[in-house]
Amino acid sequence: MGTPESLTFLGAVGTVTGSKTLVTVGDRRILVDAGMFQGEKQWRRRNWDPFPVPPAELSDVVLTHAHMDHCGFLPALVRGGFSGPVWCTEGTKQLATIVLRDAGFLAEREAQDAAEGGWSRHDPPLPIYTAEDVERSLPLLTEVRYDADADLGDGLGLRFTRAGHILGSASVTLTTPSTSVLFSGDLGRHDHPVLRPRDTPSGAAYVLVESTYGDREHPEPVNLPHEDLADVIRRTVARDGSVLVPAFAIDRTEVVLRVLAQLRQDGRIPTVPIYVNSPMASAALEVYRRAHDELRPDLDLDDFARLDNVHEVRSAEESMALTQGRHRAPHIVVTSSGMASGGRVLHHLERMLPDPRNSVVLTGFQGAGTRGRALLEGATQLKFHGAYVPVRAEIVHDREFSVHADASDLLDWLRDLRPAPRTVFVVHGEPDSAQALAARIHGELGLVAAVPAYGEKVVLTAAPPPADPREANRGGIPERGASRPVATAAAVSAGTSGAATLVFLGVQEPRDGSGRAVAGSFEAQAAAVLDRIGSLAQATGGDLTSLVRLGAYLRDGEGYAVRLAIWHRLIAARLGDAAPALTVSPVSHEELPTGVEVLADAVVRPRAWTAISIG
Repeated sequence: MGTPESLTFLGAVGTVTGSKTLVTVGDRRILVDAGMFQGEKQWRRRNWDPFPVPPAELSDVVLTHAHMDHCGFLPALVRGGFSGPVWCTEGTKQLATIVLRDAGFLAEREAQDAAEGGWSRHDPPLPIYTAEDVERSLPLLTEVRYDADADLGDGLGLRFTRAGHILGSASVTLTTPSTSVLFSGDLGRHDHPVLRPRDTPSGAAYVLVESTYGDREHPEPVNLPHEDLADVIRRTVARDGSVLVPAFAIDRTEVVLRVLAQLRQDGRIPTVPIYVNSPMASAALEVYRRAHDELRPDLDLDDFARLDNVHEVRSAEESMALTQGRHRAPHIVVTSSGMASGGRVLHHLERMLPDPRNSVVLTGFQGAGTRGRALLEGATQLKFHGAYVPVRAEIVHDREFSVHADASDLLDWLRDLRPAPRTVFVVHGEPDSAQALAARIHGELGLVAAVPAYGEKVVLTAAPPPADPREANRGGIPERGASRPVATAAAVSAGTSGAATLVFLGVQEPRDGSGRAVAGSFEAQAAAVLDRIGSLAQATGGDLTSLVRLGAYLRDGEGYAVRLAIWHRLIAARLGDAAPALTVSPVSHEELPTGVEVLADAVVRPRAWTAISIG
């Protein structure tokens, strides 16, 4: 009997960084992602440990996307003897070239700075890899188109599906002679501000799903979008300070610039110079400009990337002038890295944090052990280049910037997989987040969900999968996008104080090829839902619904108000002349009344609840 097919988890377990999963099939050893550990020291030290498999024995590497925590370890593998193909999309190849060259340069420079500054415990301090190692890695990058089947030989196949996280990001399906494994990669939100929306891959026997935001939901704007950012810019400029925006060079900088352009166009922020101090971000912006087919159809990058007050800082001399404070007038600096773990942002923080006139705006997830997380948690001092600096600047977190799927997005993605997975492995999340998502996957989808440990090995079996547990609970429920609600007379009659409380599911709007809702579809499907609820109410002697569960994605404040108005009008019309006043207000899941029975949603996960009080 040959060696059984297996998965070994070598990164992004117990942490959000260092993504690496080894797939063993016979003599083939395929590493899916080659990420660098970042953040907490216990994880960063693993970058220097001997790799669990001699790199020369790896046959292939597959990259889901070009962020450092997914591709940054590749030159170290090449340095250790790896020489096989690195499979990736075209966008990942272009961006990884930029990211890795920057990483090699920074690794050498930081080792040199540490030697000259004397703050390293190593003598001499060495880079984890060099620019030469990077150049030896780049020719290995091998493009595969989205939705094309690549034959890797030995009965192995590979398919990339658009993930909507950053340009080129993909979910990866790896088929073996006996089974299949789907890697989610980093999944984007349902509505990326720059890119086309993600696609849904076919299901697989085994699925690895990320859990960066597995225990939380992204907030919907209460009033105007990104008002936290606009407000802190106004306050800071008024007190003659400057604003620092740490942002990932890949994708996040593009999104930040678009938001700043919109805020300026709407007159919500004053016109001050905006400096993009990241050569990597400037290079990535050019890649985005050329990737017309991957961008939202309503987007033109030139509209905001070439504003007359945006200045790209490319040379070291320009950067030094900016970080040393020669630009005294209020300004905004956008620079990497997004978690303040390295790069030019460190020099800006070192200069700007001690001045209470300044502000730092964090724009997304901040990993444990990073300076960004320390600032978020109220640090009063931080260490830079061997010395401590006081934190007196204002710290603000704009949570609307994240392009990671939240918990409901992740469940949506899993729910849509056909066939259903036999086992789901929850990875790429801090422990609490991963455990929370695993519990919801098991509780709401009825799937086996495990949170693996570092170094854990799992055997992949070829046994036929069990019946889809979701189908057993569906009772003839139509597929996603259908308008029939999931409800039964017994469930409808449940309630408090003897009065019936009807709880029904919302609808998912059909969308065209560009991801836009089909005009009128929401109202038509909402009406069909109310027809169904009306018949159930009549059969049980209950009143019309007191709670409405909205399933349509709420894209912005205006869209939210429009949808509430539709529900309000349709309900009032069915009550006729005797219609009492309807009070409509959003509520959180935690605020739902005690005793209200919530039916499992097998059609679509809601983005919000809405309480409609009758009478």
